Amino acid sequence: MRLAPEQFTCDEEKIFWTLTFFKDRRAAKWSENLFHQEADTGIFPIQSWVDFEQQFRSQFFLVNAEADAINTLAGSLYYQGNWTVDNYLDSFLILASDAGYMDPQTLVVKFRRGLKLNVQSQIATMPFGRPTDTDLQAWYAAARRIDQARLVNEAFQSTLRSTTVIPTRSVPT
Repeated sequence: MRLAPEQFTCDEEKIFWTLTFFKDRRAAKWSENLFHQEADTGIFPIQSWVDFEQQFRSQFFLVNAEADAINTLAGSLYYQGNWTVDNYLDSFLILASDAGYMDPQTLVVKFRRGLKLNVQSQIATMPFGRPTDTDLQAWYAAARRIDQARLVNEAFQSTLRSTTVIPTRSVPT
């Protein structure tokens, strides 16, 4: 909208254009409901961009993002699982920011706790160059290196399995 303001001359155009991006899950359902209300009443239920922003926030923003992030990071259900370290790290950074965590040691503990056991164990037991418990960037880098090495090794092993020829013996007839 900022790049082509001449194409959005009124709030209705901004709202309808924005709703074209609401294609999945809750966003799609919310958009559908707005258009159903319009079909029922003949009037689109949101008349201004300011009203749209307010309703959007009330529908999609957490009431207390900080408390929700703290609870997620403190719980036992937040962990890397099948994610790559990069995907886990992206999610972790958002939660840590929302939680307002600033202390490096707290962040290392939270990050480490959520890593796959084998990844965090490899970092914790490094004989040389083990990151300190306050060096968050070093923990991120070490976890990425370990995960990258695992992915490269899995790719290598998969090519071995697919190219290995199993010799067969001929059976006399």
